Amino acid sequence: MKKEAIRQEILFFFDKSREALPLYEALEQRILEELGKVTIKVQKTQISFSNKRNFAFVSFLPVRKAADRPKVFLVVTFGLSYKKESPRIDVATEPYPNRWTHHVLISKVEEIDEELMGWIGEASAFSAGKR
Repeated sequence: MKKEAIRQEILFFFDKSREALPLYEALEQRILEELGKVTIKVQKTQISFSNKRNFAFVSFLPVRKAADRPKVFLVVTFGLSYKKESPRIDVATEPYPNRWTHHVLISKVEEIDEELMGWIGEASAFSAGKR
């Protein structure tokens, strides 16, 4: 029943952006396959993935100006202990010392690639090791 309830929450989250649901589903599938035991929590403005702590998020944050955003997109957010440098990262901030939050806009399933999954895997390991 819990999986069904989460599925309903996810469908509700994407109610106004149904076109982005396949992006989310592809990302969720890879995270669950590659990172093992992961908890998914649906909130009003984001979906979080956690092991011991949250390590990745999906949202519709406006990390680019509207004119520069594709019609269908998701923003994948992850945290690391350092600033990851890549032209794919739209925004990186340091809300706490040695805690960098990175935002990556994706608009195609192909963008859920080895590089992005490597960053998410690294964020998962970083989150699991926090005290």
